[in-house]
Amino acid sequence: MKKAAIVLLALVFAATGVSAQEIAVIVKTGNSSFWQNVQTGSADANKELKAKSKKLSVTFLGPQSDAMINEQINLVESAIDRGVKAIVLAPSSVDALIPAVAKAKAAGIPVIILDSKLNGPTSNYVSFLATDNVGAGQACAKDMIDRLAAKGITTGKIAIESWAAGQGSEIDRVGGFKDYIAKNSKLSIVSTQYCGSDQVTALNQVTNTLAANTDLVGFFGANEPAAVGMGRAISQAGLSGKLVAVGFDGNGVMQGFIKDNTLTSMCVQSSYKMGYLGVKYAYDVAIGKKKISDRIDTGFLMVNKENIDSQDAKNVLY
Repeated sequence: MKKAAIVLLALVFAATGVSAQEIAVIVKTGNSSFWQNVQTGSADANKELKAKSKKLSVTFLGPQSDAMINEQINLVESAIDRGVKAIVLAPSSVDALIPAVAKAKAAGIPVIILDSKLNGPTSNYVSFLATDNVGAGQACAKDMIDRLAAKGITTGKIAIESWAAGQGSEIDRVGGFKDYIAKNSKLSIVSTQYCGSDQVTALNQVTNTLAANTDLVGFFGANEPAAVGMGRAISQAGLSGKLVAVGFDGNGVMQGFIKDNTLTSMCVQSSYKMGYLGVKYAYDVAIGKKKISDRIDTGFLMVNKENIDSQDAKNVLY
């Protein structure tokens, strides 16, 4: 975690120089493998586009935590002040970033929204590039219901470990999960907690939830840090394979949890694709002057022990 924070800070400092054709990629935080994979995608897009425009520079920025919303706003406003050609933004709040994005539009800087939706006029940005988080949350709920049913369980308690209330992706993803559970099962959700995308906090919260609900039958970890903390808590409690645990995203730790039965399944987004396409589309709009769709679905894949070694899974795991 400390290494990731240092790398991110170095990138912020590197971005203070003025570039003739800078595309600023501004994410929620760099402190997870998910966002680091977004960075890899954006860097690869930058390499390809250099052949078209040698003056192109892609910078990757983000605060130390996705709870530092004001710092993310400052990063957007700094990019505007530098006169960047385009901004690719994963907003940490559905509302707080509205004025900054409107300011970018007024300055003639096109914005592509990445990963999490933004409220306000959709005319403030060019396109929304993300997973269908409602659909992904529903897919996680269906997977949990089906796997519990396979064990002969149709009623019981389940819990959710999420990351931050108020983020667009969280609202859609956890909302989709909850709605599907309510409409399609007799399961009851006894707890929804927020770890602030901190694995240790998630570990402690899930440990407490498991201790307080010894009859729990399922757990949903709604993003990478939440799912990693959830998996570690389940493993430490000796409950691997004894309850249905569905995670979200798919780093190396989570892949290990799938293989040792700590996690039953995980819903994996194409974070690399988000970074890669975000930069490519930003270039098309700002420099190539092309039109793109106002909504681009980057997809997801439910990964489990049965398909984790498939090519489809390898294409999205990181």
